[in-house]
Amino acid sequence: AKDYELRQYETAKWVSTVIRGETQKEAMRQGFWKLFHYIQGKNEKEMKIDMTVPVTCLVKSGCTDFKISFFVPFEHQDCPPQPTDSDVFIEERKAAALFVRSFGGFASPEKYAEEADTLARTLRNRGQQFHEDFFYTAGYDSPFKLFNRHNEVWYFKK
Repeated sequence: AKDYELRQYETAKWVSTVIRGETQKEAMRQGFWKLFHYIQGKNEKEMKIDMTVPVTCLVKSGCTDFKISFFVPFEHQDCPPQPTDSDVFIEERKAAALFVRSFGGFASPEKYAEEADTLARTLRNRGQQFHEDFFYTAGYDSPFKLFNRHNEVWYFKK
């Protein structure tokens, strides 16, 4: 469709952390740094790992826990180094079909919520079945990139 796409993602490992009781913006900041330290060598192999995109954030309705995640690079998918920070963990996300809405600019939590609302409304209007109680934000750019930024919101298809 012109305002969203349906993507099929394969099973993959992500390195994640859950930040509780903070604003989404603060959770993203704290979570990013915990995960950044992991890829900089705060893992059992003391291995530096390439930064990947997107950086995702799981947003659940009425919840102040946010799960921030980095995609584990393909070369480490089979055996990612284990985190040494007890707040950081490796998770395997099962293959899934996702409804995706893309947008540009600098994405704030408010902008992500607005785009998620727009996507949810569009999906409902088109009779699509999806998990409405949560969505993921996905950011693809460094904070230093000023133009042609790429952001997404994801809903899982039922």
